Amino acid sequence: MRAAYVERPGPATDIKYGELPDPECRPGEVAVRVAAVAVNHVDTFVRSGAYATPVPMPLVLGRDLVGKPVGGDRWVWCNSLGHDGRQGASAELACVPADRLYPLPDGVDPIAAVAVLHPAATAYTGLIHHARLRPGETLFVEGGNGAVGSCLIRLATGLGARVIASARGPAKAETCRSYGAHTVIDTNATDLREALGDLVPDGVDVYCDTTGRTPPAEAVPALATRGRALVLAGLAAGHPSPLDTSALYTHDRSVIGFAISLATADELAEAAEWINAELSGGRLRLDTQEMDLSRAAEAHETLESGSHKGRRLILRVTRG
Repeated sequence: MRAAYVERPGPATDIKYGELPDPECRPGEVAVRVAAVAVNHVDTFVRSGAYATPVPMPLVLGRDLVGKPVGGDRWVWCNSLGHDGRQGASAELACVPADRLYPLPDGVDPIAAVAVLHPAATAYTGLIHHARLRPGETLFVEGGNGAVGSCLIRLATGLGARVIASARGPAKAETCRSYGAHTVIDTNATDLREALGDLVPDGVDVYCDTTGRTPPAEAVPALATRGRALVLAGLAAGHPSPLDTSALYTHDRSVIGFAISLATADELAEAAEWINAELSGGRLRLDTQEMDLSRAAEAHETLESGSHKGRRLILRVTRG
């Protein structure tokens, strides 16, 4: 089979595209003929070695795929490959654990679907299983116009939460409103902390920074009593700033680290139900840029440089 892979952790320029032996599926796995895969920031972390996780070498890259089981004609998807000992998705064939493989709803475009799988599952497992957002609470999403931010907004508004988002510039702010945010702070025009304090003097119940730019220590003062700051970004930059534990202790606040790579099969299956319902209703869609699988190295470089301009990078896979 043709695949995009690396032989050791390293830069995007080390990604190879070529022939590898067809995978041999183990009991409990399903052989899937891959149609397309998405490229995620976490894929670049695994490839470079920044995110430490057991991986076989050579490592086929990527975690998200859409395709069809070998010998079948029903579209399926997975967003849980390429880490924790599992080979990745960027190949013509992949072996997928059956409990991490889900049917794609009828009538849903596979390319549009693969673009949202990772950010949507991240939003669901982070917000529901970790931050425990409840109806009537207030959620603040920093970077609401991004892929994960858009899914956080859609999920939270659907739950009956009040959503405040931030974005840079009028166009991105309007994008957040189109996703359903009740209030948007344009950080190009106003100070974020001051505006958020005016909007929610008693603090927000959940603070999600999707950008990785805000140290958790700066998010804590914006929390309400029993508020939760969900840390779901920032691996590349890191935040060494000190955290005032008294601000946590005296207000019963929490800072919660979250990595979707550690989500259980049951948690991912629950997220998949929400994702499929949203896909069926046409409520999950992101801008995409399609590339051939042979351009995987270019796709990783584009994502790492930030020149993808907010578009989800999709690698199309062909066979034969």
